[in-house]
Amino acid sequence: MAQSRSKPEALAEKVYQALKQDIFAFRLMPGDRFSENEIAERLGVSRTPVRQALFWLARENYVEVWFRSGWQVRPFDFAYFEELYDLRTVLEREAVRRLCALPPLACATQLNALKAFWMDADPLDEGKAVSTHDEAFHIALVEAAGNQEMTRIHTEITEKIRIIRHLDFTREDRIAATYREHALILRAIFQQHTEEAQRILTDHIAVSKAEVRKITVHMLQQARLQPIE
Repeated sequence: MAQSRSKPEALAEKVYQALKQDIFAFRLMPGDRFSENEIAERLGVSRTPVRQALFWLARENYVEVWFRSGWQVRPFDFAYFEELYDLRTVLEREAVRRLCALPPLACATQLNALKAFWMDADPLDEGKAVSTHDEAFHIALVEAAGNQEMTRIHTEITEKIRIIRHLDFTREDRIAATYREHALILRAIFQQHTEEAQRILTDHIAVSKAEVRKITVHMLQQARLQPIE
């Protein structure tokens, strides 16, 4: 989303963020149907910013419009997310291969900020903050490889999987594992151990994917037992 908004767009942005958080927190459940009027009344705004926000969310595949019957949160499709995770793995493995092929000094310079956060600084313990830094870690790996199209596609994938990926940081053991595995990935890259770095990265993403699927299923089950506020 653009940072500079007119007043109507700024209001639409607030509606967009509110609805996105409702979807991420499963207050709006996959498959739920609703009207623009219902959202406008709940958020205390007119239908115009609601409609604009919903079209933004539809473009990102979070909701879909039903002709003459309102809107629907897109049903949860684990196969779709599996494919996104697979593509993410391919891109990050290639990024790691390219980083390992760089001269050691150049590689260290590219990844110095990541080393400072994940290997040298005291670890954070707040899940939301760690989730944000985790995304930045993986994006930075791809950016450092130097291919702008890889970075663009990877960033789009990152946005699409965020709805479930952030759930991986709701448990302390997963936060600790993230720190440990990121440090191992960086160490292998610095040592130019390509196959080891790719293996650790692949396992890291695979475990995270399995964990978020398990947590998502549990949260969906719990959310269905609770009324929408």
